[in-house]
Amino acid sequence: MTQTLTRYQQYEIDYKAFSESNAQPEWVQSLRQSGWARFQELGLPTARRGNEPWKYTNIAPIAEASLKLAQMPGRITLDEVKAVAPWDDGWTNMVFVDGIYVSDLSSGASSGVAVTSLAEAIATNDELVRAKLGQAPHMEEDDGFVSLNNAFLRDGAVLHIREGKTAERPVHLLFISTATEQATVSYPRILVVGEANSKATIIESYVGLSDSVYLTNAMTEITLAPGAELEHYRLLIESENAFHVGYARVEQAADSVYKSKVFERNVGLGRFDIYTRLNGEYSSCEMKGLYYTSGSQHMDNYININHEKPHGISRLYYKGILDGRSRAVFGGTVYVQPGAIKTDSHQEDKNLVLSPNAEVDSKPALFIWADDVVCGHGATAGNIDEDTVFYIRTRGLDLEAASRLLIYGFAGEIIEAVEEKGLRNYLEQLFLESLPSYKFEF
Repeated sequence: MTQTLTRYQQYEIDYKAFSESNAQPEWVQSLRQSGWARFQELGLPTARRGNEPWKYTNIAPIAEASLKLAQMPGRITLDEVKAVAPWDDGWTNMVFVDGIYVSDLSSGASSGVAVTSLAEAIATNDELVRAKLGQAPHMEEDDGFVSLNNAFLRDGAVLHIREGKTAERPVHLLFISTATEQATVSYPRILVVGEANSKATIIESYVGLSDSVYLTNAMTEITLAPGAELEHYRLLIESENAFHVGYARVEQAADSVYKSKVFERNVGLGRFDIYTRLNGEYSSCEMKGLYYTSGSQHMDNYININHEKPHGISRLYYKGILDGRSRAVFGGTVYVQPGAIKTDSHQEDKNLVLSPNAEVDSKPALFIWADDVVCGHGATAGNIDEDTVFYIRTRGLDLEAASRLLIYGFAGEIIEAVEEKGLRNYLEQLFLESLPSYKFEF
């Protein structure tokens, strides 16, 4: 159904100015134009009745906000960056401010992987980008946010891991939003291509510098050739008033390995939508996540794993901690297609609810059209039981210290799975400082 443009007038104004001022190769213009045309048809997914993917998340605050396209990046120093974001001088760091690559804040290079800004790749009409961008699975889905990201395609990162090579350093893609008087929107885009038998680690971070209202509409496309391995970390540390809608689309060939670890601590209204297609025999994926919501925050994780070939393995394990009047949503769906025999899949979502006013909606699901598979799922939500608290207090801890230790122990299982030491230390500190002064009362 065609949406009225009254609500989306700012997008229309910005798209017209953006199109006129950004002469690009024909294939880029085509992607932008098709994205805008699709958005005009779809609008944003404000209707939730009959719209299962958005059933538990109301994006009316985003649709009703007048969000102007972020222009020139705000001025910040490297010291300011290091004060708020994960950072290691041993990483390859690419810094984007308000959606634009800033070379002066970026540093490091890594053998085995070619790292460039998307704007540069477009300007040089890069052959790899031309062939791969916009080709990830489910890019054609009916989603207005995806359409907008295509329409305002401008900058981001391109990672190309060469055949048989191992990136010697993690590649950190840091997206920072600065303070502005006008509510803004940026559209980061990431393209990762792992050739056969390659291996790399990427860290994707989204950080807010102020309590300004803004939207980050981010898209990551990943293609893994046979035998490729990718460790993918994603951190969400936006402002309390920020909106964040992120997507990841992953295509996996035979024997490829994809590991995703997601950490979500701060955002007003957030959603992360990840889809991976295991499109080759013996391909595997492991997805772990930890989210902590407080105040009136809302965080939605929407995860789909599609097994299309035999002998695939998938593991999905998310944990949430909810406090205040916050709300979390977990939707995890595994599809086992006809012929995908010997699939081994399990998913689980566990939630620790600290407040009677907090709420979690958890919906794991399996759709199986093949025989000879091993699949299972589960979900839990609740508080710590009295016996557990009593046991930990017999070690000489007062109630508050015991409660804090138990909460961190719940989260620690996911944090300890982080293989990159510098990042693990950062996350430990981030979540330790975030934990509430709480006492388990019975």
